[in-house]
Amino acid sequence: MSDREPPRRRVPGPAKPARSAGAQRRPGPGARPARRPARPRPMPSGKIRLGSPRPRLRMVGLALTLVLAAFVVRLLQVQGVDAGTYAAKAEKNRYVGYTLAAERGGITDRNGVALAASVDAYDITADPTLFSREQLKIDDGPEQAAALLAPILGQEPEKIVRKLRPANTNLRYTLLANRQTPQVWKQIKDLKSALATKAENDKSTVNVLAGVLSVASSKRVYPNGDLAAGILGWVNADGKGGGGIEQQLNKQLSGTDGEIRYAQSGGRQVPTVGSTETPAVPGSDVELTIDRDIQWAAQNAITKQVRESKADRGYVIVQDTRTGEILAMANSPGFDPNDLSEASSANMGNAALQDAFEPGSTAKIMSMAAVLQEGVATPGTHVIVPNRLHRGDRLFKDDIDHDTWFLTLNGVLAKSSNIGTILATGQLGKTQRAANKVLYDYLRKFGLGSYTGLGFPGETPGILAAPDKWSTSQQYTIPFGQGLSLNAMQAASIYSTIANGGVRVEPTLVRGTEGPDGKFTEAPKPEKSRVISAKTAKTLAQMLESVVDDREGTGTKARIPGYRVAGKTGTANRVDPATGKYRGYTSSFAGFAPADKPRVTVYCAIQNATQGNYFGGQICGPIYKQVMEFALKTLQVPPTGAKAAKLPVAFN
Repeated sequence: MSDREPPRRRVPGPAKPARSAGAQRRPGPGARPARRPARPRPMPSGKIRLGSPRPRLRMVGLALTLVLAAFVVRLLQVQGVDAGTYAAKAEKNRYVGYTLAAERGGITDRNGVALAASVDAYDITADPTLFSREQLKIDDGPEQAAALLAPILGQEPEKIVRKLRPANTNLRYTLLANRQTPQVWKQIKDLKSALATKAENDKSTVNVLAGVLSVASSKRVYPNGDLAAGILGWVNADGKGGGGIEQQLNKQLSGTDGEIRYAQSGGRQVPTVGSTETPAVPGSDVELTIDRDIQWAAQNAITKQVRESKADRGYVIVQDTRTGEILAMANSPGFDPNDLSEASSANMGNAALQDAFEPGSTAKIMSMAAVLQEGVATPGTHVIVPNRLHRGDRLFKDDIDHDTWFLTLNGVLAKSSNIGTILATGQLGKTQRAANKVLYDYLRKFGLGSYTGLGFPGETPGILAAPDKWSTSQQYTIPFGQGLSLNAMQAASIYSTIANGGVRVEPTLVRGTEGPDGKFTEAPKPEKSRVISAKTAKTLAQMLESVVDDREGTGTKARIPGYRVAGKTGTANRVDPATGKYRGYTSSFAGFAPADKPRVTVYCAIQNATQGNYFGGQICGPIYKQVMEFALKTLQVPPTGAKAAKLPVAFN
């Protein structure tokens, strides 16, 4: 048992009677003293007692913690997760890159005289984002800028507005005008500076040209205007060659473009940030074989005659007989590559290489070459020429009606007899078919039906059908230059071949190129091929002299005092390119001088002369004389002093 005394149990007693509401409790032993009635508290005099600040501080602290946590999370996202993306966007918006156009190489004549050159110019550009409402705080920024730029650039304002407000709102670069003169950019720059100054002093003024920029470029110019335009060609709006040598040698002339990248702010370069630049490599200079002075003489002569004859067009070619180098290649009408807006598309090519036409009697020299080389006749061989000759399904005649002519083979060429040529070439084979094959082979050797080797854009090889495809009439018209076609360069090359002792040298137009390092690289040597023997070539040269010197010849207007001249006239029926039918004539003259020691070949042709005489000897003979005289003097070629052979023209 426990030593502790067990708890006493409390035995409930009888219930106490209820005390009335008003009765007071009587104090007894151990009772709590009665509470005194509460005194009323006095009212505070002007002071407010605040509650505890701790709950509010806890709320503010929690809010700041959440904000800072959000910042930390965002900072981690920007710098850690998306750092590369934002850096790329910043780089894109901050840095601007432009192409540095390479300076185009120049083109000169054989003496280094400039024919095409590049001068300083500017591409006018803009950053479209700098014309937005966010930047300028106005709605019509592009319209205001266009109104200021249009008169300077010579463009319609609407065109400029479309460029300054592109569909792609993120576009940072647009080209407003390319290759503008320094004066144009100076006008824009001065206007832009004036607006900037006014905007600093007057807050209501907006510099709407702040986003207009420039990139240094170059512009192609042709110091001699339309001189040799058919050879040179032109440069298009993209800075690439659009025709002629500019197109043919575009890669060499263009060089290699460079690039520059720099930081910009508000349309201006930030100089402290620096830039990266890959320099442009200039193009090579091209030296042509032509002589500017001889080119001028040829172009002046053919232009005058085309105008007087009211002809469709004309061409003159001057060639060095020994080297094949082209000294001049003139076309009329031509164009001025400095102002293509005034140029006709029909005249923007090089017709001397691109027009294919039937040569007429100037082609008879090839028939005579075949006859002499094959040994079926000599210059003194007698040829009886009737007034009319029936062959196949046609009746052939000469340019004029005549009684029966008693001519030598030399006389057939001197009087340019179609009938005599048909009779002579008929001796090339036992049958007409065999004769056709022999003649065809010689025509091909002289370069007909093939490209000249110049590689010039748009050049035609002419038309020469295979002999088994010749029609009945072609068998007899081809010997005197109808029924086949060639270009003017091919025609000149035929006579240069005879002048060069029977060796054909491919014509050349480029002497070489000079690179940015100053090193000159010669053009590849032209190919050579023997067509006829030197003896045959010499005989043909003597026969061609009879055309000019003999009173019976058709080329007397081509005589040059003091020089022996070899030449041949031509008057051919002309195929109208528009209808494909014969209409008008091709008038021509071809030859070389001095006849006994050839140095220069000149070929002239005029298409569809409609006023005055149209015979080749009458309208092209004088051009030949004028151009040949000038070329001989320019090249300082002296007369040989030897007397002409004076081969007989007729026999009794």
